[in-house]
Amino acid sequence: KQCNAYITKAVVSTQSTGDDLFQLKNVKRGRLSEMSNASGLKYHGGKSVWQTGMKCDVALPCATQNEITVDGAKTLVQSGCWCVAEGANMPTTNEAVEFLKTKIDIYIPAKAANAGGVATSALEMAQNSARLFWTAEEVDAKLKGIMNNIFETSYKTAQEFGRPYDLQFGANAAGFLKVYKAYKAMGYLKF
Repeated sequence: KQCNAYITKAVVSTQSTGDDLFQLKNVKRGRLSEMSNASGLKYHGGKSVWQTGMKCDVALPCATQNEITVDGAKTLVQSGCWCVAEGANMPTTNEAVEFLKTKIDIYIPAKAANAGGVATSALEMAQNSARLFWTAEEVDAKLKGIMNNIFETSYKTAQEFGRPYDLQFGANAAGFLKVYKAYKAMGYLKF
């Protein structure tokens, strides 16, 4: 299902606005339309935020799968967007991804940009199983190392295959190669 509503604010959002939104969505389980006219917010129903033509440099689709369609991608490009970093699982349709990769400077796929949550869960499991306690700073440092490694591996792999700057290809190929090498090391593959 595609996102078809959003809210905007004429001035920079405050912590209070964020708290109000958190209460509405996570406590009351309410709808965005309930925030209309509150704290200077304006509700826009029936249209995706990605098709509004709002000027932006960076788009961060973080809501749901397939929220950016080709039409939304074209609107983003026309509005000056030069980077899309996915924060949800597959928030951009395949067709929109292919379009964006030819029109913007940086496209960071969900499997790379959105890996922080999975990585943090893995760190938490490692910490718990070893009965360790890490400070927030230690967890952040470990997470930063993981995220840097994901980028560097994706970037390097894309370069090695002659697809410079194609982080989606690099992330896919790096993941495949990791599994392939593990299977080969365990003797499951003879080639």
